[in-house]
Amino acid sequence: MAASAVTAALSLDATVVLLTPVVLATSARLGARPRPHVFATAHLANTASLLLPVSNLTNLLAFAASGLTFTRFAGLMALPWAVAIGVEYVVFRRYFRGDLAAPPEHVPEAAEPAPLPRFATAVLALTLAGFAVASLAGASPAWAALAGAVALGVRALRRRETTPRRLLASTAPAFCLFVLALGVVVRAVVDHGLGDGLEWLTPDGDSLPALLAVAGVAAVLANLINNLPAVLALLPLAAPAGPGVVLAVLIGVNIGPNLTYAGSLATLLWRRMLHVHGEDVRLGDFTRLGLLTTPAALAAAVAALWAGLRLTGG
Repeated sequence: MAASAVTAALSLDATVVLLTPVVLATSARLGARPRPHVFATAHLANTASLLLPVSNLTNLLAFAASGLTFTRFAGLMALPWAVAIGVEYVVFRRYFRGDLAAPPEHVPEAAEPAPLPRFATAVLALTLAGFAVASLAGASPAWAALAGAVALGVRALRRRETTPRRLLASTAPAFCLFVLALGVVVRAVVDHGLGDGLEWLTPDGDSLPALLAVAGVAAVLANLINNLPAVLALLPLAAPAGPGVVLAVLIGVNIGPNLTYAGSLATLLWRRMLHVHGEDVRLGDFTRLGLLTTPAALAAAVAALWAGLRLTGG
């Protein structure tokens, strides 16, 4: 639940960069086997990023192409998000039953509870509310995110908890430039043949079989070329078909990367984080777990999306 909440509210990168080291440290302190919990941070960084437009960069791109409001997007994705997480939970419980049943190596001493970061929590709550308000006002949710970042940054500077240079570095200008360059490259590739091939593979309509096929194509493409290029290539084809097809693409590029290391930048970053902390994850383990979770979670999430669209007339 922690990984799902962090991913949805703070984005999948927060789960990978912040929560994964916490999981490793907590497992070591409790004497528990870390594998189930570490794998959960990777899978839920992808799967649990379905809920909000701000949970993933792919979501922001799909949100812009869908024509939906912030609240409508979240409403349509809430059931697919919950269903996909449920599938992951069931498979994880069975796959890691030996690790979960193993007794702890030692009983830890009681630790004092950490104080609640009230200011940061309040800013987060106001920022999330600001996303909805901005959408209703016809403004980009980026403005609400900027306001929250400024509030936290100014306070950290006043308390001498950071420096202007570190704040600038946290904006990841190199990554922003990478995304821009990637968009230019993908646009060129799509215009010179890839778009025609994807259009031939992508069925028309928003029936359940069509949505399943769209999500499947998106998942395969994400594992072949990474999920960010995949969504950039597919959104121009999906947008004219309506928001349901756009969201099916999103389900494919968000859940699909759990199948391979190369599926998303978050998974690659997760693997790097584990290496830094001296943990080794075998490719076979990751792939076997992905084969068990990804098709089931993908199909269940698409079915939930289709049901939501039919129930709400969207």
